[in-house]
Amino acid sequence: MTAADPIAAVAGALGRAHDATSDFDLNPETVLSPGRRLRPAGVLVPLMMGAGGARVVLTHRSSALKHHPGQIAFPGGKQDEGDADVTAAALREAHEEIGLQPGNVEVLGYLPTHETVTGFLVTPVVARILSPYTPVPEEAEVAEVFDVPLDHVLQQARYRIEARYWRGTMRRYYTVPFGPYYIWGATARMLRALADVAGSP
Repeated sequence: MTAADPIAAVAGALGRAHDATSDFDLNPETVLSPGRRLRPAGVLVPLMMGAGGARVVLTHRSSALKHHPGQIAFPGGKQDEGDADVTAAALREAHEEIGLQPGNVEVLGYLPTHETVTGFLVTPVVARILSPYTPVPEEAEVAEVFDVPLDHVLQQARYRIEARYWRGTMRRYYTVPFGPYYIWGATARMLRALADVAGSP
């Protein structure tokens, strides 16, 4: 990455060919139905310049949510009928969840699609936040909006593989903790894809 603009360096790496990712990557014994239907979704991977350099914006989901309560996630969600595509879905959800105006975002590119255990095919939309903004968490969904150093998540050595029982079987997954934030599961896997494309060992 260049010292002057590490976000530009990430943008330049996004075009590199890379395989799609999945919540099942570390669990090759899982047998997936070839006829399964996945629902399209988009998440925004917002990058911004902040204290000490480039940062990645993340959310801490509300503990009251039915799905994935209390987990660390990117702003985003499923593509609705009114969304032109998954990019539009990611931008709309980021506006709703953290108050990030679509006009304050420059889409830089995309990470490989990611299949989740919940049946979504997620497209991570990597974007630069153009001007400083004050996050406005959507109270029903987002407990906190925070950011972590881009350099932290671009270092492959920061990632660990952990495991826990899920629906009666042992499931392995990536984690990339930062301070009090336990980043794991699909979010960590997509960040690991970013590290694979643009990071360092």
